[in-house]
Amino acid sequence: MKSAIFLTLLLWQTITTPEPADPHYFRYQRTITLPTGPGQSCAVLDPALFPHAAPSLKDLRLYQDNREIPYAITLSEPQQPDSDTATIRNLGLRGRNIVFDLEMPNRPYTELILDLPAQDFIATATVSGTRDPTYANQTRLGEFTLFDLTSQRLSRSTTIHLQETSLPYVHIELAISPATGTHTLDTSPQALQKMVQSVTVPPSREAQSLYTTAAEATSITQRGRQSISTFSLPERIPIERISFALAPNFKANFSRDVSISDHPIATANPADSLGETLAGTILRVHLTQAGREIRQERLSVPATLGSNMQSAATVEVAVNNGDDTPLPITAIRLEARQRKICFDAPAAQPLTLFYGDAALTAPQYDYTRLFSPSSEFHTAKLNPEQLNPAYRDRPDARPLTDRHPHLLWVALLIVICILAIIAIRSSKTVHH
Repeated sequence: MKSAIFLTLLLWQTITTPEPADPHYFRYQRTITLPTGPGQSCAVLDPALFPHAAPSLKDLRLYQDNREIPYAITLSEPQQPDSDTATIRNLGLRGRNIVFDLEMPNRPYTELILDLPAQDFIATATVSGTRDPTYANQTRLGEFTLFDLTSQRLSRSTTIHLQETSLPYVHIELAISPATGTHTLDTSPQALQKMVQSVTVPPSREAQSLYTTAAEATSITQRGRQSISTFSLPERIPIERISFALAPNFKANFSRDVSISDHPIATANPADSLGETLAGTILRVHLTQAGREIRQERLSVPATLGSNMQSAATVEVAVNNGDDTPLPITAIRLEARQRKICFDAPAAQPLTLFYGDAALTAPQYDYTRLFSPSSEFHTAKLNPEQLNPAYRDRPDARPLTDRHPHLLWVALLIVICILAIIAIRSSKTVHH
């Protein structure tokens, strides 16, 4: 009886271990050409690699002379990814101008975003900074134009663009007046005192993300009042920004709402095929009003799409023109944050990057855990994708019961028969 139960458990349980990497089981490969000289080298991973690699790039393996080389994958991102809030002090009026001081976060910064609830205004912000908490010995940081041109169907900007600095105290004097042709701005002392609600400090521009083009469309169609471009996006390609290119001779001002939608293709769950829709705005304002020059341009929209999922998707980008003439868009680009594979190769000869083996788990390298990006790294070149000429199918590593499920039922029937025979014999022995 014990033998029968042991046989059943043996068939039921199969202990599996992670599959080892073997260059013969990778469908795809790319060579990486190294620069001369020792040290850390990095190559940019282009988005076309993602559809053929396993999710999260867990099957990437790097070889040189049949020796596996440890690596780390980097993702371009701001060193300080979140915005902070500056503390407003001494808010008041100097004549008709708003004056206030800011206590800044303890880090470098390049922009200040003022929360101004007013509309249809032009403002000049005179900015200075200091390390002295008494605001003595101030350094002039510049004079900047802020605006809201909502009634002119243009945009607004309340961002002060600075050279990177880390001064802990900032003083701002804000002269504000109605935009040309408008009379809705309340410039009474009571309203001016409430004009500045808060000040946000984004990550420094010096530490912003770099992007790589994943797909580009140069054919833009018109549908009603929208300019439309459609992309067929392979599975697993990460998209994190949409950017627009305009004809070089187009100099007009504009503000356009943009909608981005994605619809997964051939998903197992019908609910996943509903997709999602994101929104943003692109704009350009180059003009002079009330004697002040305004220069503002934004030709990209942050958009982390659900098409980063495990299926192909159709992505539609629509620019809403309203009653205005369609923009002369020459290209729309889907972009991913730049990813690099970094390593220390023992020799300067080329390496081979293998991928396309879904049976592998992510490698565990000490190199990855201890990796620190170097500003002195060498730029390596990732060459075009090729099929692995030595590829062969990996043997079926599934448990025996998964490959032949009927064997389990046969084993159970055998056990039942054995138990029945034992029971009958035991019953006869009792009767005798």
